[in-house]
Amino acid sequence: MGRGKIEIKRIENTTNRQVTFCKRRNGLLKKAYELSVLCEAEVALIVFSSRGRLYEYANNSTKSTIERYKKACNDGSGTSSIEQTNAQYYQQESAKLRQLIQNMQNSNRHLLGEGISSLNIKEMKQLESRLERGLTRIRSKKSNSLTCLLQQHEMLMAEIEYSQKRVMDLENESVYLQAKIAEVERLQQVNLNMSGSELSAIQALSCNFFTPIVVEGSTSYSQPEQKILRLG
Repeated sequence: MGRGKIEIKRIENTTNRQVTFCKRRNGLLKKAYELSVLCEAEVALIVFSSRGRLYEYANNSTKSTIERYKKACNDGSGTSSIEQTNAQYYQQESAKLRQLIQNMQNSNRHLLGEGISSLNIKEMKQLESRLERGLTRIRSKKSNSLTCLLQQHEMLMAEIEYSQKRVMDLENESVYLQAKIAEVERLQQVNLNMSGSELSAIQALSCNFFTPIVVEGSTSYSQPEQKILRLG
């Protein structure tokens, strides 16, 4: 969070007032030094604390700077000259800004084909070169946009083609499965339509084809003639 705004008024607490004075005094002295070094200005700073203690800074001499200040105050023409110089500077800067705005407006009008009757051959060639460079950039941007759109269209068509092929494959698979189901149902129906006598005959044939029948008699295997085996 940023520092809160401090209300500018006398600090009632003596300790806090003294601490604030020390901090602000040091900051003021530092700013005075930086101003004299960075801007090559003649700076003199004089500070008296609430207890009457003197603090000062001067990059040359405090006394000489004060004398120069007195001389500048007594010389009214010097003050007038400074004010006049400042006024001229701001007037020049304002005129430069107005001219820059006017040039930009004229340039935009020329790009639209307006007000070109006042241009000479060299200026018209420069304007033509600007227009050609602008058209080249526009065409390049347009070409890149069209290429991107074409690539997106090709990808979309490929996805559609794949989806259509997948649908056809699924339809063929569905037809095949339906045919298999129909065949199974047909075989089941054939089995259900067979008569009961046919099923009994088939079952009897499968049961008796290799079934042995033993005739009752002696169980002695020492006399083979007493063992009779009849088939069928």
